[in-house]
Amino acid sequence: MIERGLPGAQVEVRDTTGGGDHFEALVVSDKFEGKGLVERHQIVYGALGDAMRARVHALALKTLTPAQYENRR
Repeated sequence: MIERGLPGAQVEVRDTTGGGDHFEALVVSDKFEGKGLVERHQIVYGALGDAMRARVHALALKTLTPAQYENRR
């Protein structure tokens, strides 16, 4: 869902409990350039839409620009 909402993003999602409702996600997108943490998370929540209210109980997000992702290695 995140990849559909953020075309071109690199997304890694992990189900942290195995129950299908607690996740952690790494999202790398150029759409995050110049955005603060809250704005970045809002972009991801927007991509998830109703799933954030209906299916996802917890989501730990790491949101990076491509440059930030490359520099963290």
